[in-house]
Amino acid sequence: MTHDSFINDVHPLVRSFIPGEEIEVEYSADKPESVFFISVGKDGETLVSFEIKDKTKEDRLLMKNELKCTLYRELSRRLNISLPWGTLSGIRPSRLAMNHLSEGFSPEETREWMGSYYLVSSGKAALATDIAVREQRIIERVNSPGSYSLYIGIPFCPTTCLYCSFPSNAIALWKDRVGEYLKCLEKELLSVREAFDGRPPVTIYVGGGTPVTLNEDELKTLFHLLNSAFDLKDLKELTVEAGRPDAITPGKLKVLKEYGTDRISVNPQTMNDLTLKKIGRLHSVSDTVRAFNEARDAGFDNINMDIILGLPDEDTEDVKHTLSEISEMGPEDLTIHCLALKKGSALKERMDEQGYSCYKDMDLMMDAAYAGAEKMGLSPYYLYRQKNMSGNFENTGWSKAGREGLYNILMMEEVQSIAAIGAGTVSKYVGAGSDSIKRMGAPKDLKSYFEKIDDIVIKKKEMLAGK
Repeated sequence: MTHDSFINDVHPLVRSFIPGEEIEVEYSADKPESVFFISVGKDGETLVSFEIKDKTKEDRLLMKNELKCTLYRELSRRLNISLPWGTLSGIRPSRLAMNHLSEGFSPEETREWMGSYYLVSSGKAALATDIAVREQRIIERVNSPGSYSLYIGIPFCPTTCLYCSFPSNAIALWKDRVGEYLKCLEKELLSVREAFDGRPPVTIYVGGGTPVTLNEDELKTLFHLLNSAFDLKDLKELTVEAGRPDAITPGKLKVLKEYGTDRISVNPQTMNDLTLKKIGRLHSVSDTVRAFNEARDAGFDNINMDIILGLPDEDTEDVKHTLSEISEMGPEDLTIHCLALKKGSALKERMDEQGYSCYKDMDLMMDAAYAGAEKMGLSPYYLYRQKNMSGNFENTGWSKAGREGLYNILMMEEVQSIAAIGAGTVSKYVGAGSDSIKRMGAPKDLKSYFEKIDDIVIKKKEMLAGK
């Protein structure tokens, strides 16, 4: 066995203990073949080193888990840190719980297994298991063999938020080429229809960017293309991530409603005006309240709101204030994100320049956010994790019963293919086996997307058809 192949397995775990700093994880070939030696260091200082006995090649998964558990305990002892998700570094912890439940184990047994095998805290093991139970019921109801969902990416925004890593382009610079972008989407829609032999998707999610950066006529064109490509009478969900309040208008909301949108997002990120300025949002808290009320007036009865924990200089009291303000509006769905601050991002640079701080008391912020969501009558229904996430925590979706975001579950748990169209999107083909997942990304750069659209259409069609 090549012992140094484990380096890639343990490196994310080490980074969870020592975020944002240069680290070294080394394998020494000087030891006997039956021993794996690993050394973790920072700035030339060895933090921890240990040996682990080899097993047979057939036991590679067991050896990897033993290695990660040993490393976790050593680093936890040395640094006096406990990670809420234990040795897990993947983005889908609820998938592990769901698989264990599918093998016939009870929720209680699944929670105990996650704690003993992956050293997950009791709270997070319960969270993942409870979500898995809820997801199982929903997937059984809405998913069927051969079904798929459609994601439409609109990569335009009024401005780009400093923390954003999604495809986003200032609409002022591209307004004269939006029509060209919609023609590219039309080509992709027709290609998706051919790939699935004319079968329509079960859910549609229009995201971005900020989809309602498009004007009313452009939105009408988008929905006309969508309805021309597919018969959507049996569609189970149509979500539009309306997003930033400064792009939402009564006229645009009317268009969304007229074309069958039944779930939208109005995303404040925080209900603190000072923080909004720090992260580059050009709207105010009052704009959020206005946009939400306009959505209610337009007839929307399933509204999602997003918040981010760990924003510059915010503390637990700020989070409680945000939850209190949102509670008064009463959305059906709340997504609680933890800031994933990427090195070299605009926000990271701004923080360094202005001396802003992040990540203070993330565990207390998370507790306050979850308590606020529960007080609103919401329950967690999906979760995922990201690299560079503050506090080694998670992003969670909370909703009232029956108002879950179906696309979020189907996409995150990878139980069906996702046909994603537009610049910067990633399509996913899900075959019969867990190892049969294929992905294909489209260029983030709009000019490249325009130039390569015909080639994108051909290759994506083949992939989605399972060829």
